[in-house]
Amino acid sequence: MTSEVVIDVQQKQISIALLEDQKLVEYQNEPRSASFSVGNIYMAKVKKLMPGLNACFVDVGYERDAFLHYLDLGNQFSSYEKYLKQVQSDRKKLYPFSKASRQPDLKKDGSVQNTLKLGQEVLVQIVKEPISTKGPRLTGEISFAGRYLVLIPFNDKVSVSSKIKSGEERARLKQLIHSIKPRNCGVIVRTVAEGKRVAELDAELKVLNKRWEDTIQKVQKTQQRPQLVYEETGRAVALLRDLFNPTYESIHVNDDEVFNEVKNYITLIAPEKANIVKRYTGKVPIFDNFNITKQIKSSFGKIVNYKHGAYLIIEHTEALHVVDVNSGNRTRSAEGQEANALDVNLGAADELARQLRLRDMGGIIVVDFIDMNLAEDRQMLYERMCKNMQQDRARHNILPLSKFGLMQITRQRVRPAMDVSVEETCPTCFGKGTIKSSILFTDQLESKIENLVNKIGVKRFYLHVHPYVAAFINQGFFSLKRRWQMKYGMGVHIVSSQKLAFLQYEFYDSNKQFIDMKEEIETK
Repeated sequence: MTSEVVIDVQQKQISIALLEDQKLVEYQNEPRSASFSVGNIYMAKVKKLMPGLNACFVDVGYERDAFLHYLDLGNQFSSYEKYLKQVQSDRKKLYPFSKASRQPDLKKDGSVQNTLKLGQEVLVQIVKEPISTKGPRLTGEISFAGRYLVLIPFNDKVSVSSKIKSGEERARLKQLIHSIKPRNCGVIVRTVAEGKRVAELDAELKVLNKRWEDTIQKVQKTQQRPQLVYEETGRAVALLRDLFNPTYESIHVNDDEVFNEVKNYITLIAPEKANIVKRYTGKVPIFDNFNITKQIKSSFGKIVNYKHGAYLIIEHTEALHVVDVNSGNRTRSAEGQEANALDVNLGAADELARQLRLRDMGGIIVVDFIDMNLAEDRQMLYERMCKNMQQDRARHNILPLSKFGLMQITRQRVRPAMDVSVEETCPTCFGKGTIKSSILFTDQLESKIENLVNKIGVKRFYLHVHPYVAAFINQGFFSLKRRWQMKYGMGVHIVSSQKLAFLQYEFYDSNKQFIDMKEEIETK
């Protein structure tokens, strides 16, 4: 299996796609200004105590207060509380973390009203992004994740991933980490650390410890609350940190800044793989070039088609996700209805496992498969689903089919499910139902070009249009494009873009910055 990552950086958003054998399996899209990412650390204030829930609401600067349960404060909450007071008592000289004293563990049967008070400052980390009407979910047990290790301040234990089966290797890693870890810190050894040399692990441990020191320095120097004191690495780097493996063939990026970030990170964790990071400079949009735009449009939405006319219907509700499996207009199998149902269900299991990763669906997922009479067929479907889900990084649990033919799946939920709208609003009538004559569309584009060149003074630009329109503009020796270039200069460039609707267009300058050329009459 070949894997590659494609990163599309636009002015307002960044999109990351993971392809396995050219098939889209993971997709993330978020505004470049997005905050409240999982892993961010805040110095925040307790806003409201909820004794009935044994929890509190904390102000981290989000429109809805974040939720912090008493059990999520962490065993070492008292140690953090005392150390933060020592740090903030002297704004000039930082109290060394190595001299911090560990306090007794927090009682598990304690109550939030006896531990916290209104207005108290607490150091918290986001473990769940805001979802629907809920604010972020917090923890008081701070951790810094790297590729091989996770550093946990005020925890003295060294734990090794249970996926490392060799007893000899587990003992080696434990002994090694004990010899290099900083005082007052615990470490979790991740699966990918298996077989790694001490120099690699020590280098990452120093980087993680530096992040903790920088966080404490920011707590000491800033008085504004709530305050972001540690920001998780960019989405591109964070995704690669969790996903990267030696089988990656290439990582394509279309932006210099993000390209340098990714290149530096890969050079740090796998120097021999630094050359797989490639700067994309093609004229065709990067997602169009790798056939990702088409896969996004066909893979999201309420109805998802898969093999031989069968399809899934996926509904998202507040409490759970519901999936219905339909055979559609599929030709019946010569072997009978039972064989036909099994074949449709197995195909649905393959597509559903991909959809869970692709949309990052979490919480409870209920799947209504086509009824099957034979117990061995139901068992085969369950085993197929379990096998498909082995590629999924998120923690999950799958139950066998119930007597109603329903399969129940729970999947770790840390951010809202990806919901990409694949319906297109008419770009010319904006839902009014009437448009100008299509034959006049190129005349409208020419008037925009004339305005851009002669009045605004932009001599070099890129006009993105639907592939059919681009083909019309470029057709023939003395094409419309050539006539425009002769009239307005050679800076006129036509780009075919699959993401645009039929009569939709976008202008970009030579620096790939969007130019808004829509007139008031078009947007009313």
